[in-house]
Amino acid sequence: MRIWDIPIENLCRKHLLAEHRELHAIWIIIAHGKKGYSRHPEVLRWRGKLEALWLRHESQKREMLRRGYAHRSPLALRPVARMHSGKVQVTLIESIEVQRRKLRDKACECVCW
Repeated sequence: MRIWDIPIENLCRKHLLAEHRELHAIWIIIAHGKKGYSRHPEVLRWRGKLEALWLRHESQKREMLRRGYAHRSPLALRPVARMHSGKVQVTLIESIEVQRRKLRDKACECVCW
């Protein structure tokens, strides 16, 4: 389970679509109080940051549409409880450089300088 902290436009098709699926899973766990994976570090770092997670989803959606993909899984940002209304994600599980190196090591088409 991973939401990368690098710009969406730098992700290859595989990682963009995988991140989008995982973002939806994290959203359901947090917004709907589901138990599965609720203690996963990636889920924990987004607790209190649903608005930031929604903004990441909007970026994913724009990038998917720019690349010509269909997007049929909207997220409704209804009034978010105050405890989840954080707009900015500053918590990292791994540094940006470590994330870039991991993507480079995958030999995919991600652009990770």
